[in-house]
Amino acid sequence: MAAPEIAALLPLVDGWEAVRDHHLVKTYAFKNFAEAMAFVDRVGAMAEEQWHHPDVHLSWGKVSIEIWTHKIDGLTESDFVFAAKCDAIHASK
Repeated sequence: MAAPEIAALLPLVDGWEAVRDHHLVKTYAFKNFAEAMAFVDRVGAMAEEQWHHPDVHLSWGKVSIEIWTHKIDGLTESDFVFAAKCDAIHASK
């Protein structure tokens, strides 16, 4: 995706950042490690279903997710869909 396409889609995924127009990044906050781990498990299950695997960074009370399409080494619309699904998982906790 070109920068203008990314800029058009980015407002649709609240809190996500497009780093160098290459990948999406967001950090989620949690009350404790157990909640953060449960979120990672749910995102991991969704990633397996989608065959779209993000980089996930887990620490006490927070989880950072980085998404991009490895095959093209950049962003596609499916990365934005994946980001929205992560947000939905977080909202349903």
